[in-house]
Amino acid sequence: KIAIVCGYGDVGKGCAQSLKGLGATVWVTEIDPICALQAAMEGFRVVTMEEAAPVGNIFVTTTGNFHVITREHMAAMKDQAIVCNIGHFDNEIEVAKLQDCEWENIKPQVDHVIFPDGKRIILLAEGRLVNLGCATGHPSFVMSNSFTNQVMAQIELWQKPEDYDNEVYVLPKHLDEKVARLHLKQLGVNLTTLSQEQADYIGVKVEGPYKPDHYRY
Repeated sequence: KIAIVCGYGDVGKGCAQSLKGLGATVWVTEIDPICALQAAMEGFRVVTMEEAAPVGNIFVTTTGNFHVITREHMAAMKDQAIVCNIGHFDNEIEVAKLQDCEWENIKPQVDHVIFPDGKRIILLAEGRLVNLGCATGHPSFVMSNSFTNQVMAQIELWQKPEDYDNEVYVLPKHLDEKVARLHLKQLGVNLTTLSQEQADYIGVKVEGPYKPDHYRY
């Protein structure tokens, strides 16, 4: 199957990698030349929606913009193409322009939209956030990471109130790494440990943190 991921920001990158891992051939649409270059260098074909619409089997919008997939794009899609959104409100897909089509509910949050020529597309969650509409939200493992981040931040503020003003702060890197470290066992990860000599050579502590605060993973 050919999956089209609209947007290659943080959400689009995750979607593209997940779809690739499931065996899809992933194409990407982008407006940003840097994100487009990233997608191309990571092995994804970068196209326009006009190129992708007649070819794709699955379409995922991740941009945060609106009218990313238009009525015209959907009219050009294959029969039984799947269309969904994980980026923004339901106007990321031009759902309002589909109200003159016949709708056939398949099951909760899954609809056939039937065009005048008889072609059907499968619209998930009526164009709203598919991870919330067609699932039970984020996986428990992801939420465990998020909640551990929050708890670590609260403990840090409780223990060191004098270090923080009434502002917004990024979680200190050593706590960020601790959150990740706590979750590695669940994934069967065996982490390599630096020797003291190696740590000294790159100017870090054996126990971390290993990256500067501005490092983008």
